[in-house]
Amino acid sequence: MSLFKKLFGNNKNPANFMVATLNDKIMPLDRGVVYEDPLNVLIQAKGIGEVTGGGTMQHENGEIDFCDVEIRLNTDKISQEEIQIVIDKLEELGAPKGSKLRVEKTDQMIEFGKLEGLGIYLDGINLSDEVYTNSNSEALANEIIRLAKIKSKVIRYWQGNTETGLYFYGESFDNIKNSISEFVESSPDCENARIERVA
Repeated sequence: MSLFKKLFGNNKNPANFMVATLNDKIMPLDRGVVYEDPLNVLIQAKGIGEVTGGGTMQHENGEIDFCDVEIRLNTDKISQEEIQIVIDKLEELGAPKGSKLRVEKTDQMIEFGKLEGLGIYLDGINLSDEVYTNSNSEALANEIIRLAKIKSKVIRYWQGNTETGLYFYGESFDNIKNSISEFVESSPDCENARIERVA
């Protein structure tokens, strides 16, 4: 304990962190490419700080709930301008509505995010063997991305025991839903599928 005090006890400028909680069902590797890496380039270039990591929160069934991006600031001061730079960049990168930025030092919580999200859950147990044999979730997701004019080409998904979730983010949940309605109704893979708003 004495060594711990010696090393850290007299630190007058402890690390100052912000944590962005993103309402995005994105896989960990994709989170790094989509959010962490480009944000890190920006905030380092501006002398704000650096991205020091991230995490993913899952439901008990394994479905992703949200993810975090941790940012260490270069000073112990809280700058509203720097906070806004981080938020603006994350929104530019596609942060959905319902995202939050927490400033640990002040416990300030700021809601942000512009995109809305649609999840389509495919029936994984009740369709015919022929459908499952010929099923291609990646091709289906890419077709929805094309029809809905989704800007991000990253496929967000979850494979559960009884269903598969595919997630899409755009300017309007209703626009995404309407643009894929005919395809969903006609696709054998989408029989019994349910659609939910996820952001």
